[in-house]
Amino acid sequence: MSNLSDLLPAGAGAKSATFTASGTLASGTTVALQSDGTVTAVGETSDSAGSGVVFESASTNWMAATFDSSANKVVVAYADVGNSSYGTAVVGTVSGTSISFGSAVVFNSGDTEWIASTYDVSSGKIVVAYRDAGNNYYGTAIVGTVSGTSISFGSEVVFYSTYFENISISYDSTASKVVIFGTDGNNNYGYGIVGTVSGTSISFGSAANFVAGSGSSQVASSYDAQSNKTVVIYDDLSSSQYPTVGGNSNYGTAVVGTVSGTSISFGTAVVVNSAGATNYASVYDTENEKTVVFYRDSGNSNYGTANVGTVSGTSISFGTAVVFEAADSYRMTATYDSNNTKIVLAYSDFGNARYGTAVVGTVSGTSISFSTPVPYVNNRADSMSVTFDSTANKAVIAFQDASNSNHGTSVVFTVGSSNNTDFVGITDQAIADTATGSVVVEGAVTAKVSGLTTGSTYYVQDDGSLSTTSSSVTAGKALSSTTLLLKG
Repeated sequence: MSNLSDLLPAGAGAKSATFTASGTLASGTTVALQSDGTVTAVGETSDSAGSGVVFESASTNWMAATFDSSANKVVVAYADVGNSSYGTAVVGTVSGTSISFGSAVVFNSGDTEWIASTYDVSSGKIVVAYRDAGNNYYGTAIVGTVSGTSISFGSEVVFYSTYFENISISYDSTASKVVIFGTDGNNNYGYGIVGTVSGTSISFGSAANFVAGSGSSQVASSYDAQSNKTVVIYDDLSSSQYPTVGGNSNYGTAVVGTVSGTSISFGTAVVVNSAGATNYASVYDTENEKTVVFYRDSGNSNYGTANVGTVSGTSISFGTAVVFEAADSYRMTATYDSNNTKIVLAYSDFGNARYGTAVVGTVSGTSISFSTPVPYVNNRADSMSVTFDSTANKAVIAFQDASNSNHGTSVVFTVGSSNNTDFVGITDQAIADTATGSVVVEGAVTAKVSGLTTGSTYYVQDDGSLSTTSSSVTAGKALSSTTLLLKG
């Protein structure tokens, strides 16, 4: 049923219909139609996290979570400190507000650091990039194949034959390539490298410098699908601190990369934040076609801050900075919730005993607004990574639980929502749970709602109330004299 008028025969005089209630409904309640044909009160749920689930009963570090959309599984890669910091991965299955895991699988039998991962849609494979401390700290990658609740890996491939760190990875869906970013630990120069997955292996083109003549110590990246570009955000190192590089006072900086074949080229660097910035995260908002970057603003008491970026050609411009946490914020990681068209950001809130915290962002134009931050664990969390399960429509946060010996732990995070877009009418009487009753629908007149002005347009708010303003409505339904006549 796409229109309220479908409830009634053409030319019908009556403008009410009988529905079965889901939950007890008072007279004059705005109600929404559910998929089973029942109606329930219009309302909203809050952002919330499920209970923590341990996937590694030992100390862990360097979390990297990603979603395999072919297998419908979450994959968490990490360093198992309890097992000589071996690179390890585990497959998770989301069910409701919880997650269960299969057995852990080692992908690198050596000290593994700076782990990052992505899903290669074209090949249906997981790609894990990391610094292999057991092999001269070389930049290394490996391809994983999910089967059931387990994962198997091909052979390790070195993509950068020297000390490599600050690793970030993204997937270019237009070029069907994996792009890895990081810095050379010998000179702090930043590089991007294009990878091509074939079967259970991966090959690479040549490394390209994205911060020519300057250096970087932190990197984040994301793919902008509207422009077919990859956005890299980094700190442009201060030349006074790093004399070998001609940097720019550790300013937060972004650059746009274009993949062609097995190579990547970069446009001109753009300053995001004219102050020292660290702890970057970057994510692409598909609905609004914007890249959003997050960082710890050293010029503003280390507050957690965000900027919305718009890519044009080989450059990017940014809107005004928005603070999402007025306290020192650390270890940022972000994902896009395609179901609610929101961004979920996880971080460590130093203003609240370093609790693991999540906040939901809504992009509008070149700005972003945020919900109230919610601790996803009521204690210190570190080394976190978040991904979105598009099958379960849930975000999954993997983290190091400091209150539990740094064990690898995961929670399922649910973005709050409202059913106001499914508004169908206003109850004409009180209806008990599972009982049937009358609901006033399109074009009808009701005297069950008081305090309204006849002839005015009202909007059904997220919480089910009525207001003449739509500013606070996420996706509100308007009522007017042409849809539902209301007697004041």
